[in-house]
Amino acid sequence: METATPAAVTAPVAPPERAQIEVTTPTDDVTAYFAALEQRRLGDGLLRSDPSPRDLPYSMRDLEEVFVQIALFEEYTFSGNRIIERATPSVLRRWQAPVRMALDFGDSVPPAVQRSDRRFVSGYASRLQRLTGHPTSLVERDANFHVLVVNEAERRALPARLSRLVPGIDATTQRLVRDLPLSVSCLVLAFSRSGTDVYTDAIAIIRAELPDLSRRACYYEELAQGMGLPNDSPRARPSLFNDTSEFAVMTSLDENLLRILYDSRLRPGMAEREARPIVRRIAAELMGGES
Repeated sequence: METATPAAVTAPVAPPERAQIEVTTPTDDVTAYFAALEQRRLGDGLLRSDPSPRDLPYSMRDLEEVFVQIALFEEYTFSGNRIIERATPSVLRRWQAPVRMALDFGDSVPPAVQRSDRRFVSGYASRLQRLTGHPTSLVERDANFHVLVVNEAERRALPARLSRLVPGIDATTQRLVRDLPLSVSCLVLAFSRSGTDVYTDAIAIIRAELPDLSRRACYYEELAQGMGLPNDSPRARPSLFNDTSEFAVMTSLDENLLRILYDSRLRPGMAEREARPIVRRIAAELMGGES
């Protein structure tokens, strides 16, 4: 069987000094940790919900540069049997087949939360389709983009399940999911089979212990990154794709990144040298020629 190794791994992280609880901590303590973290972030002016903030304008050149950093670099890389955080030049990757997202909740998630989240993700999938022009939907069966909402104990029991969702998934990736540090609130793993630059499968892991605002911020970021925007950058403002957790919603900049990603003038496999002039033209069109 062919081994399936992620072509992209993305994960927003908490400040290291605030992530000191061991991963074996009972779920009630994990829930309390993330509730307190969300309140601290809100108190610090983070997790903003304004998608087009007037205090953070961006230009055509900003859009071009942010796209290159987010779409043509990887946030994580493989080193031996480890996945390490290191921005690495890559190529453009995206989906060709329709993206069929499925939400799968652990038993720890209350039914009311499941119903609310299904409505949210269904609407968000439709929004991703409008932005990209690529077929994207929430489905009940035959999914290729699995969104797993699980608590600490449920996530640690996932490796066998991952092997069924993505046959051939490698042991390093299974360990990454099982041993996810508390500094990581959610992540997405996107796979390209047969060594191509076209995504064929994706798995997002969302912590069930997250409070509502942080959990929805994870949906926003991980599902968008799983479309083909694998990196984060401090230059990405206003944006979800920034490790500061400044925004909890998709911004106008993020929407434009998705529009560029699925523009037919770009092709999977393009590296920065070939893609940048095309990205510059598309950014100019989207921004009305404003430099």
